[in-house]
Amino acid sequence: MAHEDRYGLPLSTASDEAASAYREGVDLMLAGWTGTAETLERAIAADPDFALAQIARARVHAFYQQGDLARQKAARAREIVATRGTERERSHVETLALAIEGRLPDAIAAMSRHVEAWPRDAVVLSLPLGAFGLFAFSGMPDHDRARHELCERVARHYGEDWWFLTMSGWAMTENGDVARGRAVTERGFNLRRANAHAAHAVLHAMFEDGSIEEADRLVDDWIPTYGRAGILHGHILWHQALGALEHGDAAKALRIYADVLQPSATQAPPLNVVTDSASLLWRLSAYGHSVPQALWLEADGAAQKLFPKSSLPFADVHMALFAAATQNREALAARLAVIEQRLAEGKLPAGPVVPAICRALAAFADEDHAACVQALAPVLGEVVRIGGSHAQRELIEDTFIVALMRSGDLSRARTLLDARLHRRPSMRDTRWQAALA
Repeated sequence: MAHEDRYGLPLSTASDEAASAYREGVDLMLAGWTGTAETLERAIAADPDFALAQIARARVHAFYQQGDLARQKAARAREIVATRGTERERSHVETLALAIEGRLPDAIAAMSRHVEAWPRDAVVLSLPLGAFGLFAFSGMPDHDRARHELCERVARHYGEDWWFLTMSGWAMTENGDVARGRAVTERGFNLRRANAHAAHAVLHAMFEDGSIEEADRLVDDWIPTYGRAGILHGHILWHQALGALEHGDAAKALRIYADVLQPSATQAPPLNVVTDSASLLWRLSAYGHSVPQALWLEADGAAQKLFPKSSLPFADVHMALFAAATQNREALAARLAVIEQRLAEGKLPAGPVVPAICRALAAFADEDHAACVQALAPVLGEVVRIGGSHAQRELIEDTFIVALMRSGDLSRARTLLDARLHRRPSMRDTRWQAALA
């Protein structure tokens, strides 16, 4: 009997065990659940010439910045599928391989062609979705809308599929349709609770509609079901730490940091290690809470090993947080020089917003708040181009607001905070009360 994936697409393997393990492994990957790598390895062991299992395992290697292993498995998958595989599988392997190699424009073009021909290929459809997907890191200013529109185009092919509801609901939320996005995401979450991407997406909706206490309860109730090795374990607790900060509870945020976000404690992928630690420590400091310098130095040391060179703009911005907070002007100047060279050569799709943010963060750390405001004001509308989620990018607006306050421009700070309160009317944010009193 011919084997198929969970979406009814044929699989080129004769092994029942390989097909079964692949289906399970893909579901675990789409759910961000523990055991993904081990399950895909079982599929490969059962059939070493199963190209889709090889490329899926390569993608998980890429999540953890295991570049050599990812490229080796991608090359093996390409080799296999050239002689053993359908047209759909060849396109599937090639699209994922391009993404693994960091060839974003080529990967986006291949993904678009593939989804047009095989809209129910969820693994390929997953590539542009989410805060760290191809669209988010493309530099495009409308990546939130692009994800939403893509999901709308293929929705009829998925119905009440738990994974698709999760991702399409989150795309709605990030594109500004928060109430609908939350409802759709919660439908997906209720269909499969062992789904870290759904828990995460619901937390984003709760962040946007100001349901901080409800988000806190969700994390407390759900996180015990999710292993610490889960790809989103630390990041989900990062969301809880943000909620604590909105209520001025720095002690709770620091406890969460020490437990699961500190580089010596976390099991997260490298990009999350750097972005979650840098952004939480920076927020704590910006809101007026004391952050031991030893925490900054430890996290910066780990980050320098993970991202020694300029790479993704989203990573570069968070590396600039470390350099600014530790007063490592040499590291920041070196990274800025590379970023500006790439910009001059037309190789920085996110554009001038990246060096502008880096310069603004350095000015903020130097307590030159007027210079921070001057650097950020012209590019605030372009911050979306660095990628990530709205909740993550709000760090930049928060820095701008604090810089306005400290430079004496309370009127503009009030205007921005009033706009935020209009977006999130149920939010009871205590961070700014002292400064605006």
